[in-house]
Parts: sequence; structure tokens; C-alpha cells
Amino acid sequence: MFELVFPFFLIVFFFLVIAILWRNKARKYISSGTVASAYDAWTQDKLLERLWGEHIHLGFYPSGQKNIDFRKAKVQFVHELVKWSGLDKLPKGSRILDVGCGIGGSSRILAKYYGFNVTGITISQAQVKRARELTPDGLNCNFQVMDALDLKFEDGSFDAVWSVEAGAHMNDKTRFADEMLRTLRPGGYFALADWNSRDLRAYPPSFFEKLVLKQLLEQWVHPNFISINEFGNILSTNRNSSGRIISENWNIYTNPSWYDSILEGIRRPISILSLGPSAIIKSFREIPTILLMNWAFRKGLMEFGVYKCRG
Repeated sequence: MFELVFPFFLIVFFFLVIAILWRNKARKYISSGTVASAYDAWTQDKLLERLWGEHIHLGFYPSGQKNIDFRKAKVQFVHELVKWSGLDKLPKGSRILDVGCGIGGSSRILAKYYGFNVTGITISQAQVKRARELTPDGLNCNFQVMDALDLKFEDGSFDAVWSVEAGAHMNDKTRFADEMLRTLRPGGYFALADWNSRDLRAYPPSFFEKLVLKQLLEQWVHPNFISINEFGNILSTNRNSSGRIISENWNIYTNPSWYDSILEGIRRPISILSLGPSAIIKSFREIPTILLMNWAFRKGLMEFGVYKCRG
């Protein structure tokens, strides 16, 4: 009986979540300006930074292990992507572009541990301001407000281009790839990680999955999701790439992040309480979307894609 009743209540729960989220579309993607506004707000209220530290991305859990500190897993993710993509082969002083740098967590690791000279760009003025505040003097990081679809750098300016969980906010994935690869020098290294959907043309979503995807798009200012293979094809046909794109699905390594994102509020309650009553309301607002993300990634509706290639 339990086996029959539990799935029913699970489905009812998710429909209730969707009904709640449906009422609030304040973060629906309209333009790049809505992305900037959302990240300005997230940065200024400091809730995500207090809860998750300087890295507003998923963590890396070897073989899906769950008994790892969430913040350490986020740092480990950076090191794993560096190693997997080959950036660790670059000499100290190499010029790195961090596209969608957030408040600079990954940029500082790339500069501190690998000796790179890092330029981080984000569309959020508040993120640039906070990134500069968090960066110690003497660390080779600089941060600029810039649209990733219109990079103000000369062709071949960087030895490597790095981007983590930024592409889902781009309404033109081809232009996104074009701009990054244009700024990469011939022979340089490209490393990207992003949220992808499964191939929705080959495997169309069910009615319920369509509702889930709608909420994942509208709650966190995403214009659209595409599959790992679709974005891999965009990269491989770009005139500035070597044509040999390697991609993988890292769901197994990153999925524990979703529950940890919620559990951090229990482990570090003072992080929320110290910001006042409004922070409590804001933190509860994020939980339904996080639970939907967890469900979508566990079921394979969403995939965590990583990509590497040479310029």
C-alpha cells in the first residue's frame, strides 16, 4: 500500500509547489536587464553569500558521496573542472577570462592556487562591487560589468576562457559561444559547466515535466535550456574552435548539492537570522525551486553539462 500511496502524494506535493510558484513571476526572463536586476538583488541582500559562501554554484561530490562539507565541495568543483579541462597545464601568469564570475569565488581560486591573471565579468554591478570587496590586495583578479553576449575584448585576448552556470541565462546560446571562443587565443583552453535539459526534441517532456521546466525557467531568470549535445554542436561548428569538443554529464557528482543548498540553512541558522525577518521569507521562497531542480536533475530531465575544447 505504501508503494502506491507515496508516489501519489509526491505528485500532489509537486503540483502544490508549482501552484505556489505560479503566483510569483517576479524573476521571469524578459531581457538581460532582468538577469542583472535579479543578481543585484541576490547580492545586496547577502543571503546566498551568507548561506553558501563565495561560490554561488554547485559542488563536486566524488562518486556522489554526500558526507562532504557543502562549501568545500564548491571549491573542489573548481579544482576538478580545472584538472578535467586541462587548465592546470597552463603556466602561471596565463590570462583567464571568467564569464559570469558572480562575486568572484572561482576567479580567486584560479588566481590563488594556479597563479593565473583572471578577468571576471558579470552583468551585475552589485556582483562586481562585492567581488572587488572580497578580493585581497595583490591577487591578480579584476572584475568588470559586461554582457557576455557583447564582450569588449580583442580577438584572442585570453589563454583560457572559463564559465560556470552562466549559459542558462543567455537567450542566444550561439552568440554566447561565439563571443567566448572569439576571445580565446589559438591553442588556448576552454572550460564550461552549465545546466542543460535533456534532448527535448528526441524525448519530449510530459505535461508534468513541461510545468516543472516552466517554473525552473521563470523563477531563476532563465530564457531557455538546451541539451548537452545541442550546445556541444554549437561549440564544435564555431570557426574559432578546434572542432573537437568533449562533453560529459556530471549529474552524479553535483546532484547532492541541491539538498545541501537547503540543509545549509539548518546547519547555519544564524546566517539567515542575522539578516532579519525578510531573509527568512526569502530563504523559504527558494526552497520549492531548489526541490524542483533536485527532482529534475535526479530524473534526468535536467543535466549538468561540462565542456572542454582548444581554441
